[in-house]
Amino acid sequence: MRNVTLQVMPTALEEHAGTQGEIRVLKFADGTSIGRSDGAFNGRPVSSPKELRILELRYGTIRAQALTPRESQAFIETALGRL
Repeated sequence: MRNVTLQVMPTALEEHAGTQGEIRVLKFADGTSIGRSDGAFNGRPVSSPKELRILELRYGTIRAQALTPRESQAFIETALGRL
């Protein structure tokens, strides 16, 4: 699907920004947003710009630490070849 980007987080990283659980940020057509993370804000949904920015920064860090989409595809293809 063209609207999906897949990136693999290397397991060799001892610590990364995603160790505290998944992050969800939903942005709506009317410009509002809501987010949630198991490891931030006690897992409660947030909608303040400051709290959403924290989740977005953490998500950006996760993407920066992960393999690129092309590297991720190659990794998955190699792993599937081993099966």
